[in-house]
Amino acid sequence: MKHYDYLIVGSGLFGAVFAHEAAKHGMKCLVLEKRSHTGGNIYCAKIEDVIVHQYGAHIFHTNSKRIWEYVNDLTEFNRFTNSPIANYHGEIYNMPFNMNTFSKMWGVFTPEEAKEKIARQRAKITGTPANLEEQAISLVGEDIYQKLIKGYTEKQWGRDCKDLPAFIIKRLPVRFTYDNNYFNDRYQGIPVDGYNAIIDKLLADADVLLDTDFNRDREKYKAMADRVVYTGTIDSYFDFCFGKLEYRSLRFETEVLEEENHQGVAVVNYTDRETPYTRVIEHKHFAFGTQPKTVVTKEYPAEWTEGMEPYYPVNDDQNQQLYQQYAQLAGQEKDVLFGGRLAEYKYYDMDKVIESALAVTDKLFV
Repeated sequence: MKHYDYLIVGSGLFGAVFAHEAAKHGMKCLVLEKRSHTGGNIYCAKIEDVIVHQYGAHIFHTNSKRIWEYVNDLTEFNRFTNSPIANYHGEIYNMPFNMNTFSKMWGVFTPEEAKEKIARQRAKITGTPANLEEQAISLVGEDIYQKLIKGYTEKQWGRDCKDLPAFIIKRLPVRFTYDNNYFNDRYQGIPVDGYNAIIDKLLADADVLLDTDFNRDREKYKAMADRVVYTGTIDSYFDFCFGKLEYRSLRFETEVLEEENHQGVAVVNYTDRETPYTRVIEHKHFAFGTQPKTVVTKEYPAEWTEGMEPYYPVNDDQNQQLYQQYAQLAGQEKDVLFGGRLAEYKYYDMDKVIESALAVTDKLFV
């Protein structure tokens, strides 16, 4: 049996970047992937000649020149700018919250008018916001909270906004310019050939086994390599000895429509509580497509249960305390490195996953 320097559990961005950097330094890597494809949640499929983001919209954005150059060395990126819209019972608003939003909401035209309107509405919140509802109102006022935040957030998390911690929404983008670019980052775009092109390049020099669950026979797989890089759920690695960490999951419904342009934008958020899905993605707009048909995906939030894909960690105090117990165990594991969103129980943007993997490999392979 072939022996490897590194056994990498998971073929998402963290594992794939690690494999790529290790191979540059002459290391032999075996990548184990539970799914029937590589790439984790950035995997893309082609339907009716449209590149479809199978696990929700993924727009690459970063302020790091190093990370931008790193991904552009792997594949060509387009100039896509994320400018989603919000649909509240048929009323359309620009996102992130900016002067276009405020003008539509209140009929104001100047930043000063918008600031005065928000200041009056948030005056009801005194002291430090105790929950997400109070935090949101203190940032953007009651009207925007009720129409554009409350319903969407309660669908996403399956909890009342009063029962959610304030920190979830502390980084809510609010700007007093007529600018619909959702991200403030310097660099932004989407791979012209889809994200598979990046993963394929990163894993080109590694051996890969699909449909393989490391945790079903850990000792067998550990014996195949000198060291392990583990990017799966940290609690499953330790057989849930302290209990299970909580996540929110997603369910996707994708369909082909016999029309050229369904909604005129890549992403529409449905912010009312009554619409069961949170957003609709029209994939061709990520690549400025002109195909005669279009592919749309409705995204439904779901309570996570064992066997479902864990998308969003529930980072409340109880889960963070539980994670810290697992992190202490992880620190005692010999020759096992834990990294990525699931192993670190942390929501990561794509650039931050790459940055994290490179920080590890920079230390290992100097």
